[in-house]
Amino acid sequence: MTPHLAEIQAAFDHEPPRSPPPGPNDSAAPQPNPIRIYVACLAAYNNGHLHGEWINVTDEAHIWETVQAMLFASPIDEAEEWAIQDYEGFEGAEVGEYYSFENVVELADYIRERGELGAQVLNYYGGNIENAKARFKEYTGEYDSLEAYTEELTEQTGLEIPDRLAPYIDFKAMAHDYEQSGDFLTFEVGGFVHIFWAH
Repeated sequence: MTPHLAEIQAAFDHEPPRSPPPGPNDSAAPQPNPIRIYVACLAAYNNGHLHGEWINVTDEAHIWETVQAMLFASPIDEAEEWAIQDYEGFEGAEVGEYYSFENVVELADYIRERGELGAQVLNYYGGNIENAKARFKEYTGEYDSLEAYTEELTEQTGLEIPDRLAPYIDFKAMAHDYEQSGDFLTFEVGGFVHIFWAH
């Protein structure tokens, strides 16, 4: 961490984030479409039939009941095996073909809460949802740019900057230095920059 940034971080160690992580009603987490998966009967698929069901991801029991009904109605007798062959509403997060329904529900709940930003953070961690959730503890807020955040950080340290010197402070260069230092993680969503401390 750069010396200047260390001073800034020390000033914020006991302060709450500028704004809470985006929730389901925030601009960063719109949900225009339902979160759902398409589960197909593998026995039918392997015999040249397309047989499956789109299922809204609500809870694990609902998914299991719908899948069992789908398999029972399969054109292949005694069909038992299934696979997730498509999905919608996960904001760019990936759903594996053989994800357990427990994992699918956990992922859907996470996306409902965090939206596209949550999906980007999840993908950054290679799909590790526990690491992604933990990163939101270091969420700082939504800004027009990292430069704007750098200016706010500087102002909130309580440093008095004389008016005659203010025009000469290069917040853009400071933002670049902070970005290169690895002290921040940034994600762009909806034209805004979402910033996390990386320590």
